[in-house]
Amino acid sequence: MGLTRARDLVAGAVAAAVLGYLLVRATYRYFPPITVWTGISLLGVAVALAGWGFYVRARVRDGEIGVGRGRLHPLAVARSVVIAKAAAWMGAVVLGWWVAVAAYVLPRRDALRVAAADSPGTVVAALCALALVAAALWLQHCCRSPEDTPPDADPATG
Repeated sequence: MGLTRARDLVAGAVAAAVLGYLLVRATYRYFPPITVWTGISLLGVAVALAGWGFYVRARVRDGEIGVGRGRLHPLAVARSVVIAKAAAWMGAVVLGWWVAVAAYVLPRRDALRVAAADSPGTVVAALCALALVAAALWLQHCCRSPEDTPPDADPATG
């Protein structure tokens, strides 16, 4: 299983943004109010993933992977990679959604009072979704074994 490529996540976010914009354009009048707290749960998940990434990275660097007391089981690392991949894709799709909402709401702030009220919450939710993607990619990076990382280029060997 390889790392999630950024270009694939961008493509997913763009597709979600295009479809989301069409949906927002047709149904915005039925939306509930978008508060600043709307997307904060994404930030909580991002913080948890980033913290787990630091923990896994420290264990991998110290060689504490394996079976035994106080060690991180290899299956736990594999499961972390799967969770990170899923979180990266979900974050990209949700980011696309919030970008679509922002693309609809921000230009209409002067004309629609509701759009002006929804703008801060939309921007915060999009930033929290971006933080989720970044944290998920960080966790994936931290789960790499030392053998997976490319060695530094040795200037003596050319």
